[in-house]
Amino acid sequence: MPPIVAEEKSQTLAVNGGPKTIDSLEGSPQPKIWHEEFLQVARTWGYSDETIEKIGEAIADEVPPGAPFGGGAFHGRYYNPRPSNVAEFEAKARELLNVKHAYAVSSGTGALHSAFIAADVCTGDEVIIPAYTFFATASAAVVAGGIPVWCEVDESMTMDPADLERKITPRTKVIAPVHMNGYVCDMDAIMKVARQHNLRVVEDCAQAFGASYKGKRVGAFGDFGCYSISCFKVTGGGEAGMLVSNDDRLFDRARNFAEAGGLWRPNRFGHPRWEGELFCGLNYRQSELEGAVNLVQIGKAQKQLDQWRANKRHLLESIPAYLHLQPQTINDIEGEMNHSLGFLPDSRADSEKLSGALRAEGLSAGLRGTAPDWHYADDMWQINQHMSATSDGFPWISPQTVESGGPPDYGENPAPRTKDLSERHLKIGIEKWWTKNDCAKVAEAITKVLDAFYERDGDKKLLNVVSRKR
Repeated sequence: MPPIVAEEKSQTLAVNGGPKTIDSLEGSPQPKIWHEEFLQVARTWGYSDETIEKIGEAIADEVPPGAPFGGGAFHGRYYNPRPSNVAEFEAKARELLNVKHAYAVSSGTGALHSAFIAADVCTGDEVIIPAYTFFATASAAVVAGGIPVWCEVDESMTMDPADLERKITPRTKVIAPVHMNGYVCDMDAIMKVARQHNLRVVEDCAQAFGASYKGKRVGAFGDFGCYSISCFKVTGGGEAGMLVSNDDRLFDRARNFAEAGGLWRPNRFGHPRWEGELFCGLNYRQSELEGAVNLVQIGKAQKQLDQWRANKRHLLESIPAYLHLQPQTINDIEGEMNHSLGFLPDSRADSEKLSGALRAEGLSAGLRGTAPDWHYADDMWQINQHMSATSDGFPWISPQTVESGGPPDYGENPAPRTKDLSERHLKIGIEKWWTKNDCAKVAEAITKVLDAFYERDGDKKLLNVVSRKR
């Protein structure tokens, strides 16, 4: 075979000492992401055009630092020349939540999906879920292949441990308690059931970031804690989530699924280090832009909790207890998010009368539970009617599901007790920024309304009657 180039020609190559063809280029490198994108973020923050113009003038001559893939700003977690916001956010989450592992993801739903996969939810396995939650809890279980089983809530508006026990079958794989609306579940009772039946526990803490039960942060009781860190929640500014665990192998499995099958590994392209370490995954990784906001947000979390806790305690110590008016049960007064005060009047009509009277006094009070709402099992048609994303009916009519008895017939009212409680549940909002005088006015307004409808229970205060009796 003849040589690729003649010997005399090869001597002209720069690699062999010949002249270099390119010494310089006329074009100058431009940053991929720089001033314009930054100013668009400022617009997103709601700054006026005048302010944005001043910002633009101030940064016009700023020289962009070098960064991979075009220079300028870089918002990926890896290959970043600057310390990672996301990694620091995770470190602060581990400290705040007192957990061994924390991984920041793109949404609370992504955290749930990853946790169910890591917990080995297989096609047809049952996942017990409270009938008062957001649709994502059940949806993530279905996407993983699981079959949701609705569990009733009790007067705390969280999973009823007694009904949980009744719902366990040989097909049950995971229990998914939900700390709904910042209320904390009775985790002692739930974990007792889980241990007795050797079941995994995936805590849905989407609405309870930083809340605790008996001094321990929610999310740290089960095998996984899953959080939503978003503009719709107390902590977060956009769309993001967090997954935590104290189990090394389970955490690695969840992170593996959430990060494209193993990009997080020290040698991402290396062979498996242990059996089952590698498998196909998705990409729920959180961006540095989200991480920048969340890093600031997590620094505010404990102070916010302390403010809400102080204001709710003031109300509970000031408002009388009443005969024939049941307050919402609180599993841990010191631990829950404390941003609402709940009552369970005898009927929906009574709740509506109280709600109207409270709002007329200037309070934020309201009801849910009648109009279609994807926070209640009744209205989650995708679950109750066995709707599938694909033509094979996965997971509802998959062979594994059919062979083990098929999916449940949820019926029109799959959780009657939850429906009844939800329709009567009256919630009064509590603001963290209230002063002591504000709290006194709010307590006065609530007492004024309740005095008009109910008889006081002696000298008792709400604080004496809301805690679960043990």
